[in-house]
Amino acid sequence: MIYAVGDIHGQSESLDRALRLIEADGGAHARVVFVGDYTDRGLDVSGVVDRLLSGLEQGRNWVVLRGNHDRMFVRFVRDGVAVDPRIKSGKGWLHDALGGKATLVSYGVDLPVQGEEITDPALVAEIAAEARAKVPAAHIDFLASRALWHDEGGLRFVHAGLRPGVPMDQQDEDDLIWIRDGWLDSDADHGPLVVHGHTALDHPAHYGNRLNIDGGAGFGRPLVPVAIDGRTAWALSESGRAPIRPE
Repeated sequence: MIYAVGDIHGQSESLDRALRLIEADGGAHARVVFVGDYTDRGLDVSGVVDRLLSGLEQGRNWVVLRGNHDRMFVRFVRDGVAVDPRIKSGKGWLHDALGGKATLVSYGVDLPVQGEEITDPALVAEIAAEARAKVPAAHIDFLASRALWHDEGGLRFVHAGLRPGVPMDQQDEDDLIWIRDGWLDSDADHGPLVVHGHTALDHPAHYGNRLNIDGGAGFGRPLVPVAIDGRTAWALSESGRAPIRPE
C-alpha cells in the first residue's frame, strides 16, 4: 500500500490532518509520496516546507517531488525571476492568482500594497533581495533538489503529468510540472498508473490511466490523502476509506 498527497499550497493544518489520516490507516511507517506544490496561496508555506524537510531528515518513509509553484519560488529567491513562460496569461509569480506573495509573507518578507501584481523591476529586485535574506537556504535547496517523478509499485508519480508516448528519460521538465494540453484529454495507456496533481478538482478522480489527487487545497478545499494498491485507490477521511472508482 502506498499513500499519496496532492498539492498542499501552504495549508499546514490540512497537511497535519492528512498525515494523521494516513497514520490511522497505514501506521506510523506508511510509505507516502507527495506530488509537489507545497508553496503559494496558503498562509504557512514556511511551516509546510519545514515539516516535509524535517520529516525526511528524521527518516520518514516519504518521497517528496517538485511542483511548478515550488520551482517558481526557487527561481524568484535565487535569481529574482518572477515570470514563467509557461503561464499563458502572462501573470507573474507576484500576481495574487499565483500566490507568491503569500509565500513571501509566510517567511516575514515585507511587501508593499500595489494592486494585484508587483511588476516594477526595481521593486521586484528589492523584494527578491529581502527574500534571499529571510528565506532559509535549506528550504530553497530542499525544494530545488526534489525529483520530478518517481516510479514504485506499478505507479508513476509526477506533479502535473507527462507527454504521452515520450519515454521518461526524454520528457521535458516543463511538461512534468506544467502540462495540461495533450495530457488531460489523453486516454493512452501509459503503462504504470500515473498519479498526479496540478489541475485542481473538487475531489480526487480516477480516469483509468491516471489518478488526479489535487482536490483543490490551494483554493480552500480539503486536502484529501489517497491510499493506492495496484490500480485501486481510496480517499481517506475521518470516516475511513472511500473508493475512487475509474470514470
